[in-house]
Amino acid sequence: MERKPFAGTFERIDDFRWRLPTEFMDGMRVPGIIVASRRLLEDIRSEQTPQQVANVATLPGIVTASLAMPDIHWGYGFPVGGVAAMDMDGGVISPGGIGYDINCGIRLIRTSIAAEEARPRLNELMDALFAAVPAGVGQEGKIRLSPEDEKRVARKGAEWAVERGFGWAEDLAVTEDGGAMPGADFDGISDRARERGLRQLGTLGSGNHFLEVDEVAEVFDGKAAEAMGLHLGQVVAMIHSGSRGFGYQVCDDYLGKLGKAAGKYSIALSDRQLACAPLSSPEGKAYLAAMACAANYAWANREALTHWMREAFEKVFRAGARKLEMGLVYDNAHNIARIEEHVVDGKQVKLCVHRKGATRSLPPGHPLVPERYRAVGQPVLIPGDMGRGSFVLVGAPGSMEKTFGSTCHGAGRVMSRTAALKAGRGRNIEKELHENAGVVVRSRERGTIAEEMPEAYKDPALVVDAVEGAGLSRKVAKLKPMGVLKG
Repeated sequence: MERKPFAGTFERIDDFRWRLPTEFMDGMRVPGIIVASRRLLEDIRSEQTPQQVANVATLPGIVTASLAMPDIHWGYGFPVGGVAAMDMDGGVISPGGIGYDINCGIRLIRTSIAAEEARPRLNELMDALFAAVPAGVGQEGKIRLSPEDEKRVARKGAEWAVERGFGWAEDLAVTEDGGAMPGADFDGISDRARERGLRQLGTLGSGNHFLEVDEVAEVFDGKAAEAMGLHLGQVVAMIHSGSRGFGYQVCDDYLGKLGKAAGKYSIALSDRQLACAPLSSPEGKAYLAAMACAANYAWANREALTHWMREAFEKVFRAGARKLEMGLVYDNAHNIARIEEHVVDGKQVKLCVHRKGATRSLPPGHPLVPERYRAVGQPVLIPGDMGRGSFVLVGAPGSMEKTFGSTCHGAGRVMSRTAALKAGRGRNIEKELHENAGVVVRSRERGTIAEEMPEAYKDPALVVDAVEGAGLSRKVAKLKPMGVLKG
């Protein structure tokens, strides 16, 4: 998409929230609200992404506002970083509000290893991870699913992986939805999606997906960090991946079906990429059930990836993963829609909350926060870029009132992949990262490193400062990258 400045005018709500009024465009049922600092808002205004925020505000049944997080950038239909809650009676479900990579998400694994102990073995560790974890475009995994097993994965999610020895039972307690979303119905999955899902379980993928070894470089909230088992100088690992070709095909299949449904139910679309169907319709229910299958596939995928990662650590540090205390801190989904209860105009109501490139951020005391974290709030994992680091946050009370319990999901792109490749021409990004930041990079494809160079993203520190300033989340720790595995 050509980067042309956005011509609309924002109204300031406070230092970290900006309103796009309904008068901006005919058909807007609610205003748009963007969470951002003044500095980030200028970058957001430099392209047409706010137009997508306005387009989402035209969808039937949308409640309160079309929301966007500070990592917002251009997406299919909905912006990446978009949140929209729909009334269960008159509202719609839109695949564009979840994205092609259904339940793309991130998980954090702690260790008992000190960064100083790991640094001399870092090249060996990254080589072991590169050998153990299948990554790259179209890469097939070590797991060969039978058609019956694929159905079980779609229903049971991460639990299926644990039952097969690809993970620990205690991982499920700190995975959203216990690693399995209810309501999955495999009958709505196409033959093509089934075929694509048979050989990709336990694969990382490509693009912005990664496995990263980090050092806990700063701690901002000692109590929350202690609850998560995090401390200064500790080695941790992050995995960012989703539902692979299975989820992509589910999205593609249902964009076609729901595009036809929009016409059937006389829904006027401001952008045909907002294909949707009423939540109460057969088409809407079928998509939700298929989406749940893909979400569960993604949780099983990340659980299997955790297993391969633990095995690589065991090989390099010559100790079992349990002795290395490689417990899962948390697993966040950030491309998903859920039926949730929220307070709107003083009333408790059920809503379908679309989060596309946005993370759930539940505050202390919320019943859906695992008991071990309930006093501090739900862990929120925000990957940054390969050079500047990532953040661990916790949910804050303001998220429930302002964003239906949502926050950002990452740094957010400021360069398209094409622009990043052009900017990286003639450069050795891997060498730059190693020399300037001490980061060891392994990748199947050199082009991926250029596409994902740090300057292709917003400064993650500015993004997390914005959600903290808005009262959506609080900073717990900063993670400094040591080693990165890309597809």
